[in-house]
Amino acid sequence: MRCPDQIIKWMHDYLDGDITPDDEKKLREHLQHCPECSHHFNSLKKTIALVQHTAPFAPSANFTANVMAKLPKEKKRIRFGRWLQNHPFITAASLFVALTIASLLTTWNKEQQFSVSTRENVIIRDHTVIVPKGKTVDGDIVVRNGTIKIEGRVNGNVTVIHGEKYLASAGHVTGKVEEINEVFDWIWYNVKSVVKDVFE
Repeated sequence: MRCPDQIIKWMHDYLDGDITPDDEKKLREHLQHCPECSHHFNSLKKTIALVQHTAPFAPSANFTANVMAKLPKEKKRIRFGRWLQNHPFITAASLFVALTIASLLTTWNKEQQFSVSTRENVIIRDHTVIVPKGKTVDGDIVVRNGTIKIEGRVNGNVTVIHGEKYLASAGHVTGKVEEINEVFDWIWYNVKSVVKDVFE
C-alpha cells in the first residue's frame, strides 16, 4: 500500500524544523507502523548529517580563469553579432550610411542620360550646354553626362557630373566650377546638397 504524500511533506517539514506539534505526532505514529517510510526518513536524516559535517569546499583563486580558458573559442561572426546587439545606435547609423552609399553608387552607375538643371538663357547642342555671349544665367547649373561651354555669365555655381572637361572662363562664373567624375566626389556632392537643403 502506498503511503500518502502528506507523510513525505511532514518528513521534510520535520527536517527543516517547520513542523507543527500535531503533525509531528502524526508523523511519529506513522513511522512506528510503516517500516518503508521509517527507512526513507532515516536515509534523509543521514544525508543531511553527511552534508552538514562535510568541510566547505573553496575553489582555487584562478578557478574561473582556468574554466574560461578551456571553453572553445567563440567564432568572430558570433562575437561581432553580439557586439552589434549591444550597440544598437551604432548599428543603425552604420546601416543607414551603408544603405545611403549603396543608393548613391547605384544612382552613379545608372544615371547615363544627359540632363541640365536649367533651360533659361542656354543653348543645348547634342550633349553640350552653351551659355551664349551677352546672356546671364541666374542660379546654379548642373550638367549630367555632357559638357558646358560658358561664353556669357553664370551667377551661381557650375557643376558637371560624368562630363567631359568643362570649358569656362573663371571671370564668367561668380560661384564655384566643379567637375565630378569620381564616385567619392559624387557622394560628397550629394551629402553637401542634402545638408544645404536641410539648412535652407
